[in-house]
Amino acid sequence: MTPRYSLSQIVLHWAVAVLVPIQYWTGGSIERTHHAVHMGLSPDPWDVIQHQIHNYAGIAIGALMVARLTLRIFDRGVLRISARGPVDRLAQAMHFAFYAAVIAQAAMGFVASYFWFGIGSFHVLGSRVILGLLALHIAAAAWHTFVWRDETVDRMIIPRRTSS
Repeated sequence: MTPRYSLSQIVLHWAVAVLVPIQYWTGGSIERTHHAVHMGLSPDPWDVIQHQIHNYAGIAIGALMVARLTLRIFDRGVLRISARGPVDRLAQAMHFAFYAAVIAQAAMGFVASYFWFGIGSFHVLGSRVILGLLALHIAAAAWHTFVWRDETVDRMIIPRRTSS
């Protein structure tokens, strides 16, 4: 049987998967809100709400990803990928690129929101990097499911059994 992820890893993965699209849907409100304020206008109330959703969801994503990375590093029961060949090494590199990009993105968003707005252009660039990684991630999941027909995607849906 193929090793599976723990329930905690699965819950953290899908929580981030739900929150990331929210970031893309609400991201435009940041520029609109700041532009209105700089022009001496009152921002649209819906933009202000979206701005807050974007900030707090970003903080949540950062915390969830740090928790996932911590589990992956320290939890002996969490699936460990042994890089046997080039495809395994690529998969491992992609996963850690995701961790790095998403955690860095959350950190840059936090800095841009509360300390220094000048980092905002790097935050926007980071969103494009994450979108590219996400496209590759979904393509790889589809490849595993429809071409190789293996259990790779099942591991992130069905938790491993706990020993009794």
